[in-house]
Amino acid sequence: MIWNPLRLLSVLAVALLFIPVAAGAATRQQELDKLLTQYHQLRQFNGVALVANEKGIVLKKAYGQANFEWNVPNTPDTKFRIASVTKQFTAMVILQLVSEGKLKLDDTLVSALPDYRKDTGSRVTLTHLLNHTSGIPSYTNAPDFFAKVSRNPYAVADFVKQFASGDLEFEPGSKFSYNNSGYFLLGAIIERVTGKTYAQAVQERIFTPLGMKDSGYDVYATVLPKRASGYELAPDGYVNATYLDMSLPYAAGSLYSTVDDLYRWDRALYENKLLPEALKQKMFTPGLENYGFGLSMDPLPLNDGKTVLATIGHSGGINGFSSRIYRVPVGREVVILLDNTSRGDKLKELSAGLLSVLHGIPPKAPRVGIRELLSQTLDKEPVAKTVAHYRELKASKPDAYDYSEGELNSLGYQLLRMKRAADAVEIFKLNVEMFPKVGNVYDSLGEAYLAVGDKEQARANYRKAVELDPKNTNAADALQKLGAPSGPPATKAVP
Repeated sequence: MIWNPLRLLSVLAVALLFIPVAAGAATRQQELDKLLTQYHQLRQFNGVALVANEKGIVLKKAYGQANFEWNVPNTPDTKFRIASVTKQFTAMVILQLVSEGKLKLDDTLVSALPDYRKDTGSRVTLTHLLNHTSGIPSYTNAPDFFAKVSRNPYAVADFVKQFASGDLEFEPGSKFSYNNSGYFLLGAIIERVTGKTYAQAVQERIFTPLGMKDSGYDVYATVLPKRASGYELAPDGYVNATYLDMSLPYAAGSLYSTVDDLYRWDRALYENKLLPEALKQKMFTPGLENYGFGLSMDPLPLNDGKTVLATIGHSGGINGFSSRIYRVPVGREVVILLDNTSRGDKLKELSAGLLSVLHGIPPKAPRVGIRELLSQTLDKEPVAKTVAHYRELKASKPDAYDYSEGELNSLGYQLLRMKRAADAVEIFKLNVEMFPKVGNVYDSLGEAYLAVGDKEQARANYRKAVELDPKNTNAADALQKLGAPSGPPATKAVP
């Protein structure tokens, strides 16, 4: 055979054209894996990740254990509780019922649930429930809910009557306040309109049509293959998460899924298989606080400090589990993170790093959180020594640890859970000193002062929180309950 030199050169040229593309994809995948591995090694992520763009899946990989007691590893098809990521599925079923003429978005709650209390239910619409502007108290905000209620099973109607029928905290539609009661009520409406359980409705209307065979309503008693166990990270290592009866999160947070199934859901949202385009767009239309129907439209800064992506997504957190989905319609990118060690505090920054890699931006490597380090001696030394240790480390090793405001905030709440409210005050005061312009730190300090019975200082710090962040509904609601106006600026906060 005689070789044609020109033909050979052209073949080589074509081959060379493809090498950088393949190498680039491989490099991207390696960078994504490297970042996820770094988070896993620092115990800041334990679960399954999926990253995709318009061409398809770039990375799908599992990290760590599905069950630590038996050393069962997570796999790409491990099932996780997805917590509040559930809400977008609830919103989809409601909109399907609207499309079928069985409901209207301006229907009142009392018209959809005739047994609901008339005085408040006649003022709340389905739209208010969907976008968290109903004013109905959220049952998970009740002080004794997790301690006294969360382990007990309830029938839907009984739970609505006892825990989702409180007096309105504000005029419906006037404010945003994230609300699990609203989505519990939407589940009850779905059951009444369809004549089926919420679990059946979601299965038949979404999961089965989309081929989401590894998704469903999580029932503790069911023997569910490849279901992850949930954990929390304590100072001495992982501990089993506190039991939660799954009848209580219900339509606000009781579904389980896998990264593959959630990827099928993500792709389906670019089509009109489940809903007409006009109604589907209502899910993506931001209302107060950029929240649509079961989804939030938030800008996500990438790690170069310049690029900001317009995203659609949601986070979820439930005993032992955390979830996060970021969808980027431009480029059809998506990051799906499912974690079974309660590390929701790290999933946003991890997502930003992963999306940075997709955009050719070097990601920021994770650092050990200062909370994790300080927690190791929290039971062994007075809180004054913990505060001194923090100051010493921040002065001598400013780049060695993550000193962000969320770290001390989490440490303070850890002390509150340990019934050490006075010590929590000291940690929150330190956080205020470090981050004097962040409203949330004053909110937390106000909560700690309230726990020790100092209502005057609680009011002062809640006022400061609202002054710095007028959208802080938690602080505003706390002031209202304390009988204090939220309007005037704080004169003094933190003695």
